[in-house]
Amino acid sequence: MITARQTRAARALLGWTQEMLADRARVSLTALKRMESATGLRVFESTSDQVRRALEAGGIAFINSGRNEGVMLVDVQETAERRQ
Repeated sequence: MITARQTRAARALLGWTQEMLADRARVSLTALKRMESATGLRVFESTSDQVRRALEAGGIAFINSGRNEGVMLVDVQETAERRQ
């Protein structure tokens, strides 16, 4: 599961607003705001999954290694080729 900080960082790398991400992920803006809240409000797992998929489609790779977390912008075409 991705964290609120990863979601906000990924949006920043892509230059997306919350509205843009909510639209691309097909989730409500309210749900996305809950997901990105600093207090870690819970959302449905399906909502988190849709947000993660939208960000990955935009070229984001999520990094989770033990207690470390992050995001990285990767070449979208390269990512698509690896999935085939």
